[in-house]
Amino acid sequence: LVFQAVFNALIPDHAADAFSPPRSGPWGLWDALLERLLGGLGRWDAEHFLFIAERGYLLEHNCAFLPLFPLGLRLLAALLPCPVPLQPRCRLLLAAALLNALLAVLAAAALLALGRAVLRRPGQAFLAALLFSLSPAGVFMAAAYSESAFAALAFGAMWQLEKGRGWLSGLLFALAAGARANGLVNAGFVLYSWGRRFVLQLQGSAAAPRGLPVLGKQALGLVASAALACASISLPFALFQYYAYVRFCEPGTGPAQSVPEPLLQLARDKGYRVAGVGVDKPPWCSQRFPLVYSYIQDAYWNVGFLRYFELRQIPNFLLALPVTLLCSWAAWTYVSANPRHCLTLGLERSKSEERGKARDGFCGPAAFVYVVHSTALLAFGFFCMHVQVLTRFLGSSSPILYWFSAHLLLEHEPLLWSTGTDNPASGKPPLGESHSSCGKGTSDNPVVRLLLNWRSITPLSKSILGFFLGYWLLGLVLHCNFLPWT
Repeated sequence: LVFQAVFNALIPDHAADAFSPPRSGPWGLWDALLERLLGGLGRWDAEHFLFIAERGYLLEHNCAFLPLFPLGLRLLAALLPCPVPLQPRCRLLLAAALLNALLAVLAAAALLALGRAVLRRPGQAFLAALLFSLSPAGVFMAAAYSESAFAALAFGAMWQLEKGRGWLSGLLFALAAGARANGLVNAGFVLYSWGRRFVLQLQGSAAAPRGLPVLGKQALGLVASAALACASISLPFALFQYYAYVRFCEPGTGPAQSVPEPLLQLARDKGYRVAGVGVDKPPWCSQRFPLVYSYIQDAYWNVGFLRYFELRQIPNFLLALPVTLLCSWAAWTYVSANPRHCLTLGLERSKSEERGKARDGFCGPAAFVYVVHSTALLAFGFFCMHVQVLTRFLGSSSPILYWFSAHLLLEHEPLLWSTGTDNPASGKPPLGESHSSCGKGTSDNPVVRLLLNWRSITPLSKSILGFFLGYWLLGLVLHCNFLPWT
């Protein structure tokens, strides 16, 4: 928050062609002060979230932003005690800063708990959570975006699923799907967890075969539960699509409040469709499946398969290169370490698992579904989305970016071997030295220890930390001043 305020004060805002609705009402001294301190958090897509929280879904293209986060902002802004008069947007901006600070902490805590459950290496899980706090998508975790809310809900749901609390994880996954559309993909975690459990039960009972009626009953119960789980997780998204249809496609369901003339003028100038204004229905209303989300991505932002593969987009592909390489490397490393496990989709219990000695860490069998999830998101984002958003897309959706980075640091950085915890899987012994013998500083925080000994760490460690810290800092400098960023 301090850095964005400093950069926002020192660097003039770029005149970007971005959504910028007219401000309502006269601004006082406290509004100007709050805008000066927190204005960097309200750039780019944050304008949409703040506008929706203030006025609702008045403009058609606002429907690309799902309602959970704006509802949270509106509720918190209404509950915040405010001893000084503030305009609605400034109250919402303050609420966004407070809410996302809390949600980012909850997301880091959920990632830590999830890492301990999946990796079974507390040190590796702790390092991954520390890297999340320096996420290359860090500016979006602080700004008025839904990334922190989605990460907290998604990581929390994954952790609850690992603990065997299927219905609680389903609830959290459903809430995540109300924050971001890619939350729908998380239904795959529930399906895989239940399906794998059923297959392993069949393998375990092979020595004592059951009758077909019993197996059929179990299979039908599994299918029914899976269908119900998928429907529940998809429900918030589906309800919002229905809400948008009623608001923009049904006659007489426009906004109850009058639309200010400056906003109507902006809509005319930019070609925005206003709810309840005009007689022509949007073209998506006549589609067999009237999904406003898909229509907006296509019509307003030209999102689609290979549409971003243009020479002029090379800088954006370069911007996405680090996260693309890191997540691709993660998938290759996992497949190389577990070829049979991957070929059998993790549905065959290995001999080490049967002996209760399954490999732990990033290359352990429990991480398989997370690697598949990360790779699927990477492929979809690279070929079908604006590629520069891959960093925040993966940074808020998948733990793999942080787990694999922590794995590489602990595997290849000698400075971290001396801690005596989470020994590298390659078999290299820990140095057995005290922290003070590692170089400068005695911090128990491994990231701080690496930074204090920057000159002596390996090039790989410098590359990983340089990516995290560089994107964290550049995001604050560029995003907060309406300059192009991820």
